Amino acid sequence: MTTRPPLEVADVFRQHAATYLMTHKASPRQRKVMRAVMACRTAALGGHVEQCDACSHQAISYNSCRNRHCPKCQGPARARWLDARAGELLPVPYFHVVFTLPGVLAPLALQNPVTIYNLLFRAVAATLLEVASRRLRSQVGFLTVLHTWGQNLLHHPHVHCIVPGGGLAPGNAAWVAGRSNFFLPVRVLSRVFRGKFIDGLKMAAEQGELRFHGQLAPLAEPAALERLLDESVRNEWVVYAKPPFGGPLQVLKYLSRYTHRIAISNRRLLAMQDGKVTFSWKDYARDGRRGTMTLEAAEFIRRFLLHVLPRAFVRIRYYGLMANRRRAKNLARCRQLLKEMAEAPDIAEQEHGEVRAIAFPPCPRCKRGHMHWLGDLDQRFAREFLISAGGLDTS
Repeated sequence: MTTRPPLEVADVFRQHAATYLMTHKASPRQRKVMRAVMACRTAALGGHVEQCDACSHQAISYNSCRNRHCPKCQGPARARWLDARAGELLPVPYFHVVFTLPGVLAPLALQNPVTIYNLLFRAVAATLLEVASRRLRSQVGFLTVLHTWGQNLLHHPHVHCIVPGGGLAPGNAAWVAGRSNFFLPVRVLSRVFRGKFIDGLKMAAEQGELRFHGQLAPLAEPAALERLLDESVRNEWVVYAKPPFGGPLQVLKYLSRYTHRIAISNRRLLAMQDGKVTFSWKDYARDGRRGTMTLEAAEFIRRFLLHVLPRAFVRIRYYGLMANRRRAKNLARCRQLLKEMAEAPDIAEQEHGEVRAIAFPPCPRCKRGHMHWLGDLDQRFAREFLISAGGLDTS
C-alpha cells in the first residue's frame, strides 16, 4: 500500500521494550501504548480487504491500533478531524500563539498530569479571553492543542492556539477586526498567563490536588513549593506569536501539522544499531538548525513514554466563540456580519481532495484512485475467494 519507513518506533519497541521494562518503571497506560504500537498493522489485530475506487484493485491490509500515541495512526484521524473543521473557518486572518510552561515547573506535570495540564489550558484560555476583551473590546474564539515534547523528545509542555484576528462585539452586534499584522501584545499575554497559572497552582496545592514523589517530595512542604514558585516568576514566561496566516485555506493546512502530531514520527528515525537509536531533530536554540541525535534505546523509549497522556484526556479544546455548545450559532453570526456566508462550503470543497488523500491511501496499481475498506478478513472464505478472483495482492 503506502511505502513503509525503513525504521519505525514499533521496531524499537519490539527489539528493546523487554529489556527496558526490566530496568525501568512503566505505568499500565505506558505499557498499553507500547503493546498497541507494536501490534499496529500486524496480523495480531486482524486485517481487512481494501479496494481501489478507480480500477477495483484489491489488497489485504492489517488493521490499525488507533491509539493516539501511535505514529502510524495519526494520518486518517487528522484527515477526519480536518474534514469536520473545514466548514468552521472564517474569512479573516488567523494567528498562531504558543504558551510555554517554564522548565522549572514542568516536572510537576509528570507527577500530576491531569491537574497541571488542565490548569495550563485554563490559564491560557483565560489569558486570551481577558486580554482580547480589554484590547479589542470583543469576545474572541480559538482552538488550543497541548504538546508535551520538544524536538529532542524531552518534556516541554506548551499549548498552541489558533486564533481568528477579531471577535464579536458585546451583544454580537458587530464584528471587531484586529490589526492585520498584529494580534495582541506578547509581553502582556506572558505576564497575565504567568499570574493566572501561579494563582491556579497555589489553589490546587491548598486544595490537596497535587502529589509529590521521589525528587519532588520536598515540595509537599508549603514553604518549599513557595520557593519554587518564586523562582519560576523571576523571568518572563515564554509566549510566542507567529505572523498571521494568508487565509482560511492556509490555516487548514497549518492545523494538520499540529492537531494530531505525536512526540516523534517514524520518518524522523534514521538508524537503530548497537543498542542505540538515531533520529533527526531541529535545534530551536540554534535558529532551528537541523541535526541528528543518537540515544541509547532505553533512553529513547523513556523519552517517548514521557508523552503518554492520561486516559481520555482531551488535548484539543475550544474556547470563547468556538466553545462546543455555542460554536455553530456564533460562527453563523460571524459569517453573517462578515458577509461571507458562502466561504466555508467553498473551503471544504477545495480541500476535499487533500483531506481525502490523507484519509485513504493511493492505489499502488493505478496511482489514480484511493483504497477503501471492502470487508473484514474474519470470513474464512475471504482470502481464497479474493485469490481465486485474481485481484488480491498478498505481498
